[in-house]
Amino acid sequence: MTFVYRCQLELHDSLYFATREIGRLYETEPVLHNYALCYALGLVDSEVHHTSVLEEHSYRYFCPEQVPKYEEHLTPLNQQGIYITPARSLSHAAILNTWKYANNNYHVEMEKTQKNIPSFGRAKEIAPESRFEFFAISQKPLKLPRWIRLGKWASKAELIVEELPKAKQSEGRFTFPYPLNPLDVMFTNRVISYDVVNMPPVSLIRNVQLQGQYYYFDSLKDLKIPAQMQYRFRDV
Repeated sequence: MTFVYRCQLELHDSLYFATREIGRLYETEPVLHNYALCYALGLVDSEVHHTSVLEEHSYRYFCPEQVPKYEEHLTPLNQQGIYITPARSLSHAAILNTWKYANNNYHVEMEKTQKNIPSFGRAKEIAPESRFEFFAISQKPLKLPRWIRLGKWASKAELIVEELPKAKQSEGRFTFPYPLNPLDVMFTNRVISYDVVNMPPVSLIRNVQLQGQYYYFDSLKDLKIPAQMQYRFRDV
């Protein structure tokens, strides 16, 4: 049996992550990547880091290397039949923050300097009270936290989860207006048309027209969700 949950997030802090860098401007796209959501929802910690208390502690509070391990961390979710889609914005506003910093070569490289030259940058963030929506698909009942943290500043967000009616399965041509991870959907569905959302570590697609299997719901006539999505990877 497949359980499908409609999940809505409301930001209680401003949300920042660098989707793109344009000179001194660091911009946050109002789309949440499904990799980031898996970490924020606690699905990675609870399933991967179970060998010892020391390993779990060191992963949560100290990262000795800046090397992504998405395949290692997310593959166990495939084995459990859990999949999280990327999130689209239901309503959002942007805020622009300017920050300044000084030249600190004498701290980093022990260089002598007679100058203290300030520099600056701008961060375009998503404002508090912005709302996002995504789906959680599971082969077993899934309990998700009410509060999570997202982005570079560990911004607080409230999660409201609604279990959808029993999902039925069919096959054909359909449109999915939410963002998708192309690596996760292209092996089981034929992607006909889409718009690209450029963002790391894997660019997403949205307004997608597909041919293949999908879930549908008797009481939600317009909602069709691609079936058999799993986390798949390439070198990122």
